[in-house]
Amino acid sequence: MGPFISPFSNLLCMLLGISFTLWVTLLLVFIIVPAIFGLSFGIRGLYMKTLLKVFKWATVRMERGAKEKNHLLYKPYSLNSIIAKEPTSLEDELKEIRRNGSSRELDGSASAATGPSPSSSEFEMSDTFYFCRRGIESIVDDEVTKCFSAEELESWNLLTRSNYNFQHISTRLTVLWGFGVIIRYGFLLPLRLTLAITGISLLVVFTTIIGLLPNGRLKNFLSETVHLMCYRICVRALTAIITYHHSENKPKNGGICVANHTSPIDVIILASDGCYAMVGQIHGGLMGLIQRSMVKACPHIWFERLEVKDRHLVAKRLSDHVKDKSKLPILIFPEGTCINNTSVMMFKKGSFEIGSTVYPVAIKYDPRFGDAFWNSSKFGMVNYLLRMMSSWAIVCSVWYLPPMSRQEDEDAVQFANRVKGAIARQGGLVDLLWDGGLKRGKVKDAFKEEQQKIYSKILVGTQADRSRS
Repeated sequence: MGPFISPFSNLLCMLLGISFTLWVTLLLVFIIVPAIFGLSFGIRGLYMKTLLKVFKWATVRMERGAKEKNHLLYKPYSLNSIIAKEPTSLEDELKEIRRNGSSRELDGSASAATGPSPSSSEFEMSDTFYFCRRGIESIVDDEVTKCFSAEELESWNLLTRSNYNFQHISTRLTVLWGFGVIIRYGFLLPLRLTLAITGISLLVVFTTIIGLLPNGRLKNFLSETVHLMCYRICVRALTAIITYHHSENKPKNGGICVANHTSPIDVIILASDGCYAMVGQIHGGLMGLIQRSMVKACPHIWFERLEVKDRHLVAKRLSDHVKDKSKLPILIFPEGTCINNTSVMMFKKGSFEIGSTVYPVAIKYDPRFGDAFWNSSKFGMVNYLLRMMSSWAIVCSVWYLPPMSRQEDEDAVQFANRVKGAIARQGGLVDLLWDGGLKRGKVKDAFKEEQQKIYSKILVGTQADRSRS
């Protein structure tokens, strides 16, 4: 048997060697080298157009099959507005409730049809209906919880997550889905893992070497070149197709770049088009190794766990950084947590107290090709990255907005809200006032007290008006 096994083993080794050489050559020629120079052969664009045609055919086939079988394919209500809510004030709604529920009104007046006005405008039991109704609406249509769940699709993208009430429609769709699984897990996932390992390894090795050089222009140039090269390789590892708009507004040195936050890959998306100084908490393991190597080549700002809670210390470190116009712009995500790319939630005011120029950036992902949202309370980092690398692609648009500065009559909160509103409008996102910390914590007492203050001012104000009259 020996003589027969030996030729077979040699042939197998030769085929494996040829396959490995071919694999590495294709990676170098078509992906890694173009990534280093920021070039593209248009393969990803063609790939995206092909996927869109397949999705369109699958959607038409689903709708036709659902109609034939009399199946409800889509949700009967809008995903973004289960309950119709009119933008009215607390005082106006209480007036309407009192007008319908009793003869009293907040302004102390009454029409001839309802009889004489009461002698006082005080608390009424009917006022509780407003707060009860708002509470029930928040339970039924919780706009906060919806921001931390995957965005529902109206068409099937041949991934596990499909549209509401999807059922088996036809054998051809099932075969197509199975073929897609083979492509994603048999070809794309190994390719992407190889690119990700390559990009991270090069980043760690090169930044460590650059860190040995003395500070100066050469070190800064090499650091920026290496960071851009490695981030672009990592972008290829996600098959990310990114469209950048208004590049003339890109952040400049000495400024602060703020963006809405959907995923940890937001950093890669932005850093593949320009270099930034990162801000974050010190980690251990592989992430800690990457952080320690990066900070050797570039002045990133890493905090210990206890330091992050010291707002004054964080503000001082950021302020000292932006004062040096030779340092890279700081990249910050003021929401403090990932949102599902349908909304923008409250911006923490810390980064808006420094007094530096703020460069807003809006990021909007296309959920048809894959869900970029990281639900950290449901998936760990490794699980999330595997889900990302096994999706079809990551397609997104990035808008660089004109720089904004704090006005004289603005405090930090007002400035943060103005920047947040600009990002929401440009990205087509819902502008919410809620704190993203509600993802893991309870509603702060300040929110409850605010409603109590508004209601008490209404009662006190009506009594004051009555006394003057």
